[in-house]
Amino acid sequence: MELWADSPEWISLPQGRLLWWPDAFISEADAWLGQLMTEIPWQQHRLQLFGREHDEPRLSCWMGEAAYRYSGKTREPTPWHPLVNEIRKQVQAICEQPFNGVLLNLYRHGRDSMGWHADNEPGLGPKPVIASVSLGATRRFVLRHHNGERRQLQLNHGSLLVMAGEMQHHWQHALPRAGAADRARINLTFRYLI
Repeated sequence: MELWADSPEWISLPQGRLLWWPDAFISEADAWLGQLMTEIPWQQHRLQLFGREHDEPRLSCWMGEAAYRYSGKTREPTPWHPLVNEIRKQVQAICEQPFNGVLLNLYRHGRDSMGWHADNEPGLGPKPVIASVSLGATRRFVLRHHNGERRQLQLNHGSLLVMAGEMQHHWQHALPRAGAADRARINLTFRYLI
């Protein structure tokens, strides 16, 4: 089932809520993408899969006020970049929710991806709010509930997606490979560490 909205809209899901706003930052998106591509200290991290270490299929940067532990690794924060901090303030105003960290991901091409996971680390609290700003290439974002229900969205340039409520305890999400995508995509996922 596709989800789409022309304006900001909370979408109720079984055991979760999504705010979907496809053109939230459309007027700023080109400038933001250009600046973040060149000014963020992108890193290639390693992950453990089936007893072997592999390069993550994307570049990333953890930015904020505290270290963040996920996927068995602790990431020390990079100080707030002025533009990222400005984007954070705008997202906080929309969500009426503070954020003290952001995971930035750079998907260089369609072969870069993110596997199935939930942002349910204990440090995010019982009902984390995850606000995601997408810049660059449109990519397919998929969700699956523990009961087998599936949803998908096309995350486009300048869009905002907010996952809230019990989403992270009952749903997983992923960004699959997209062989046809030849443009880069940056995703900023704002969160609040307790």
